[in-house]
Amino acid sequence: MKTRDKILLSSLELFNERGERNVTTNHIAAHLAISPGNLYYHFRNKSDIIYEIFLEYEKLVDYYLDIPEDRAMTLDDMTFYLESVFDGLWSYRFFHRDLEYLLDSDSRLRKDYREFTNRCLSAISRIFEKLSEAGIIEEQPDNLRAAMSLNVWLVITNWMAFLKTAHAEETYAALTLTELKQGIYQVLTLEIPYLTPAYRDRVMALRENYRPSLPERRLEGVPV
Repeated sequence: MKTRDKILLSSLELFNERGERNVTTNHIAAHLAISPGNLYYHFRNKSDIIYEIFLEYEKLVDYYLDIPEDRAMTLDDMTFYLESVFDGLWSYRFFHRDLEYLLDSDSRLRKDYREFTNRCLSAISRIFEKLSEAGIIEEQPDNLRAAMSLNVWLVITNWMAFLKTAHAEETYAALTLTELKQGIYQVLTLEIPYLTPAYRDRVMALRENYRPSLPERRLEGVPV
């Protein structure tokens, strides 16, 4: 593996474990047993490292949300999208823990993230269209589908922040992938009013696989 790729991989690992604000370029260099000068040869500063990591995250999500247009969508497809997006969220979890701060710190990142958000909203809207065509959810007018898509995006991108506050008394690395994927329960909850009778029981059973298991005092106000 090239040094540049090692820097990105190690930076992502450290950011996820400790939080981006708690990791400096010197920490990254020491972790790799290279000199700071060697690191700066590949990246001018930490912001450049974060930006390159975001580009990799962006590619991953774009790949996950590649929607098949040559066949009907299935519940397995819907599950794959949800599982994959939350897997990506886990792999790059530092990013959504401090999203506002990171976007304020880099104009490139702010611009690209806005475009990334718009692509994701379009993809989610198309998924809802395909679910409707497959008879899984009822057909909605464009404005309602756009609102549903935005609500799903808000749950996905803010679920990390919710868990961070729910775990406020614990260490930074206390969050688990299982807890993160309980956000899928919340996404499926948003779909309940629009499920067709033919698929309602199956989607409700799927939803139960992700029911939040955190202590009730942490999940006060979360729908059950």
